[in-house]
Amino acid sequence: MRLAFSAFAALVITSQPVLASTCTYPEDVAALKVASLKSELMVTAITCQDSTRYNAFMARFQQDLVMHERNLMAYFVRAYGKGGQKAHDDYITSLANAESNAGLAEGTNLCLTNEPMFDEVMSLPSAGDLPDYAAGKNLSQPLVAVTCADVPPAPVVTRPKWRRALTRKTLAQNQRGASSNE
Repeated sequence: MRLAFSAFAALVITSQPVLASTCTYPEDVAALKVASLKSELMVTAITCQDSTRYNAFMARFQQDLVMHERNLMAYFVRAYGKGGQKAHDDYITSLANAESNAGLAEGTNLCLTNEPMFDEVMSLPSAGDLPDYAAGKNLSQPLVAVTCADVPPAPVVTRPKWRRALTRKTLAQNQRGASSNE
């Protein structure tokens, strides 16, 4: 166990919160919360050598976890364009690192503190309860997200009316000039 934990801890780097480059919608927020919960449970399973319970969690909530993962990837593509896959991968790594750092800070209490989460999650009535459950936990979140409702809409840019009128007038003059030259 010590060797596995040391190898896992060797991968841990200090992570700083990352500011989201675009605002988040409710489905993005839910996906971020579920990703954090999934990461917390993964770190707990690795640290406490409890892969059976983690695998049971993954099997029970597989369809919803896939849906949240798609929403998470869609957010990163929307936020980072072609760099969305890399940003997503960096986020997942930062999330695991943040959870690992929190686990290292807890030390031997990690298993006592976190293993009951498996029972709590498995007793949820439905997979739709995962985001709310995650929101009620003190989980690491390396991404600082701003909800779209908090972001003022971008100003609408239009051409001044005089310019449109000038353009129409110029076009009309050019057409008359072209027909008189024939």
